[in-house]
Amino acid sequence: MQIDLIDKHFLVTGGGRGIGKAIVLQLLTSGASVSFTYNHGKETADAFLQELSIKFPGKVALYKADIKDEEQSKSLIAEIEKSQLGSLYGLVNNAGITMDAPFFSMTTDMWKDVLDTNLSGTYYLTKAVVKSLIRKKNSKIINISSVSGVRGAMGQANYGATKAAVISLTKTLALEFAKFNLQVNAVAPGFIDTEMVDKMNEQDKKKIDQMIPMKRMGKTEEVANLVTFLCSEKSNYITGQTFIIDGGLTL
Repeated sequence: MQIDLIDKHFLVTGGGRGIGKAIVLQLLTSGASVSFTYNHGKETADAFLQELSIKFPGKVALYKADIKDEEQSKSLIAEIEKSQLGSLYGLVNNAGITMDAPFFSMTTDMWKDVLDTNLSGTYYLTKAVVKSLIRKKNSKIINISSVSGVRGAMGQANYGATKAAVISLTKTLALEFAKFNLQVNAVAPGFIDTEMVDKMNEQDKKKIDQMIPMKRMGKTEEVANLVTFLCSEKSNYITGQTFIIDGGLTL
């Protein structure tokens, strides 16, 4: 299925690595212009920008932003909207953090930092950009959740709570924005082969593979393909849905 995103400008938060990086690349490959953010890992993000600028000249921009800061989120959207890439057509709320610990060991700071980034950050950016998006026809918001928000996960009381809340937020926004032809959907990945997984030992990787009915982790490009479809006009009659991509883990 051919997806055409020419003349459409997307913001992808946390686009410098992992799933976000794959989303940025797939959107650009489909013809879109993309602004993406990072908070940590400047060298990695800069190197990715340099690589993309050669392949997609004039179609990509990088911004540093701490999305849990409401004022930074507002300033980020204002700056992007005035950029040479033009007004935004869609937002991919991908940026997030984990601070895993058993509940008895989890500190209040660990709880608050994860909620402030994963949930409040999604709220702040959506709030800052939504008035611009509703001026478009069939604009898009894609929120990256997780299977940890669908089922329980040991040591992830904070992370799972935020990802479940993102699913609920997605449904509410879909209802409120439907009259504006703004579609809001969520994607909930399971175990995906990212840089974080690369640091695990082979024994732990094998244990994870055995947990998954398909006996393998997902690829970042598989998640990116789903997100790109949801960003396209092919998905114009889909809103308020959560798409689980986990190789059958939650079955």
